Amino acid sequence: MFPAAFEYVRANSLQEALAALKEHGSDARVLAGGQSLIPAMRYRLAQPAVLVDINPIDGLSYIKEDGGVLKIGALTRHSDLEFSKLINEKYKFMADVAYVVADPIVRNRGTLCGAIAHNDPAADWTACALAARVNVIATSATGNRTIAIDDFLVDSFTNALKPGEIVTETVWPIPDATTSGSYLKIERKVGDYATAAAGVKTTLDARGNCTNTGIGMCAVGPQALRAKNAEKAIDGGPLTDERIKAAAEAAAKECDPGEDTRGSVAFKRDLIRVLVTRALTQTRERLEKKMGKTS
Repeated sequence: MFPAAFEYVRANSLQEALAALKEHGSDARVLAGGQSLIPAMRYRLAQPAVLVDINPIDGLSYIKEDGGVLKIGALTRHSDLEFSKLINEKYKFMADVAYVVADPIVRNRGTLCGAIAHNDPAADWTACALAARVNVIATSATGNRTIAIDDFLVDSFTNALKPGEIVTETVWPIPDATTSGSYLKIERKVGDYATAAAGVKTTLDARGNCTNTGIGMCAVGPQALRAKNAEKAIDGGPLTDERIKAAAEAAAKECDPGEDTRGSVAFKRDLIRVLVTRALTQTRERLEKKMGKTS
């Protein structure tokens, strides 16, 4: 099939893009990586009247630490993160995700901000963002606003953007020596959507107890989900096998998978139990290595 007819706007500045969105309202869609939007248009699952291409805009592709946080620009590709020295050395949790998003073709064009804005229930970055407690920067003609990831992810393929807004940046906490995480997924083949996936992140306090733990899951609900009970099972104590087991079992109960060709509900719940167990165990190993300890 071919896409329905649409008008193409090539935005050479953020102001041009915002003006086009203001003019055309809900009839317009933003084109960044296009790895989800273009296939949807091809099969007429999406039929925007106007496509606003922001790729010519300078200054929207960056990975930088600034003001005590890590900032990822709207045109930063998955492959930029995959091969970033900063991400690979300091943000192992994010590197885990960058390596397993779809395939190299998609990673070379798709963007992190676009993936989060698209809010596919099986998207890798949304689960990671939930665990890390990311903030999303939405920009409109009137300025910027900051949206917590839990508020930004509204429902399947639905986010909290208002008409005329563009996601221009995501803001990630910088991990210190007592913070680490891990992301793991199961897929039928390389490049496929996840059958189930889990991302975890935690920080150890001065007594070696976990605090501010985040656990995100994707492909097991109408959107990426935060495993709140599992987080509570980890916080307040050390990362022992017993606490990891309790958190994994809590996460399995909290997820809300549907049965499909990838597996039954029971199968996916058990996958989450296994993945959370492995992710928390890997996080513990990474923390021990960062803090100069041995297992």
